[in-house]
Amino acid sequence: MFRQRSGSFRVALAAVLTLSLASCGVATGAGGETEKISGIPLASEVTALEDPRSYQGQLALQLVDDPVGPIATDPVPQLPAVVTDNQGTVVEVEDVSRILPLDIYGTLSRIVFELGLGGNVIGRDISSAFPEIADVPLVTTDGHQLNAEAILALNPSVIITDTSLGPWDVVLQLRDAGVPVVVVDSHRSPENVEALTEAVGNALGLPEEGRALGERTRAQIAAAEESIATIAPESETQQLRTVFLYARGAAGVYYMFGQDSGADELISAAGGYDVSSEVGWKGAKPANDEGLIAAQPDVIIMMNKGLDSVGGVDGLLEKFPAMAQTPAGANERIIAMNDDLVLSFGTRTPAVLNALAVALYAPDAL
Repeated sequence: MFRQRSGSFRVALAAVLTLSLASCGVATGAGGETEKISGIPLASEVTALEDPRSYQGQLALQLVDDPVGPIATDPVPQLPAVVTDNQGTVVEVEDVSRILPLDIYGTLSRIVFELGLGGNVIGRDISSAFPEIADVPLVTTDGHQLNAEAILALNPSVIITDTSLGPWDVVLQLRDAGVPVVVVDSHRSPENVEALTEAVGNALGLPEEGRALGERTRAQIAAAEESIATIAPESETQQLRTVFLYARGAAGVYYMFGQDSGADELISAAGGYDVSSEVGWKGAKPANDEGLIAAQPDVIIMMNKGLDSVGGVDGLLEKFPAMAQTPAGANERIIAMNDDLVLSFGTRTPAVLNALAVALYAPDAL
């Protein structure tokens, strides 16, 4: 049974969403056109399938790049900023003129840009691919490996990072070289976006801007969740059983992301049923036939490049023949999304949640 909303509620919700998501890439419909977030129809504006489990075929979502919407224009950092980072290290930041934000998700660089200090960013990780940062030098090699020489050559005045990139010795080497390194929480979920944003703002001497950006993002996520509730079933038994599969075919890397990986909270926030909590699949573990059969997913979420790397759905079924014994395999029900967005958990989270919810329950709208 899908959640029903009265006409007056839908009018009020539409007004709230228009205000809350205005800076999140929402295109307000005119002349009867459907409102969109990052090019995907708003969940509250589409009609859910009567039987979402009957849908067959893959969906490759490519969210459009929303322009950066800085919370402030020409903010003035309060320096020096003295913070205790996520590892308990006291770090003093005296200069934010040459900022290097690095993590495996590309989240931190986007937050710095949204704080209004994008012009001070001197380097990027491979996951930071939005247009405003595209011309900034890349400092990660072989995918997500930190390169100390490349980083030091840029002469950063402060580095904001977490433990998702390595080798860790490089981070220690940068500290030994005298570069202030602030390590933030590496966990990503819709629930800690606000805290993560505030941590970055504090480290860069912009505590008020960090708080305001965190509150803005939290409000946008809440608005997206309200929208999603109009098409997602309330009952867990009716929600689509969903797993997240990470793949890099050329390297032979296949992982199922489970509890505490961030993918579990992503699935739940998008209105799906996270199977990992049921089968006890914790963290990121190598995927296998046994695990897929035990999970019996209705849907598998992947990254676009990951699905391409295995040769699409046919290649995936060839790698995991037992997948055909699951509803997802039998229906070839794969949802793939931008690699740099799906697990980023930052200011783009509302758009990601909306896209996944529509793909799960109203795929015909895409």
